[in-house]
Amino acid sequence: MNQSTVHHRPDAQASAISGDSLAGRHVLIVGGTSGIGLAVADNVARAGAQVTLVGRDRERLRHAAETIGGARQCVGDLHAPQEFDGLFESLPDIDHLVITAGTGSLKTLRESANDDFARVAQERLVGPLSIIRAALSRMHAAGSIVLTSGLLAERPIRTGAILAGAVAAVEAIVRSLALELAPIRVNAVSPGLVDTPLLDAFFGEGKNDALASAAAALPTGRIGRPEDIAQAVRLLLTGGFITGEVLHVDGGGRLV
Repeated sequence: MNQSTVHHRPDAQASAISGDSLAGRHVLIVGGTSGIGLAVADNVARAGAQVTLVGRDRERLRHAAETIGGARQCVGDLHAPQEFDGLFESLPDIDHLVITAGTGSLKTLRESANDDFARVAQERLVGPLSIIRAALSRMHAAGSIVLTSGLLAERPIRTGAILAGAVAAVEAIVRSLALELAPIRVNAVSPGLVDTPLLDAFFGEGKNDALASAAAALPTGRIGRPEDIAQAVRLLLTGGFITGEVLHVDGGGRLV
């Protein structure tokens, strides 16, 4: 990466960004209106960060901002990442970028259409990469980027090959970007089963039974909560010696 494209701060300030404080830092969260993203927003806001929420729905953005006690709100869509070039021009410089947006597909390969392939690739790979590229000129050198992968990268199931491939690719991207974008740190959090609205779409009316069965098999004896993942993201944001890492927060799901 050309070092002239990132903003450098005096050593004391850079150390503060890489240390354990988020107070006064600008954290931009793409997908921060519900589930994990909203929990991350709430966590960092409580730590004193200045939060910008990016989502597709203006009303959901407003509600999310109210929920965490106030935040800057920007409309943006992973399916139209070119919009982010103009969006970043209107924002303060960015200390930390977190991307939690993205749905998925648990269809079998035979059930899937080309549109399913394209949607997952756009939401998990193309969109996030485009957003990162657009953000680089506004990011501080001592800042960080956190992406979201998932348990399927290491613990496959009989359906969901498309999503498994996409989240595994996210983990490869993290390792590569940690070298390319240094000294900006790049990491990923890998959630297991977490009780969010995304699971409503996956499991439908059978969600509660599916989660109860899964919880019984986990070493932790319970399904994850969005707050569990938010705590892990905060560690990645403030851990100044952590880069190129995938932090698994799955209740031991990879082991069973």
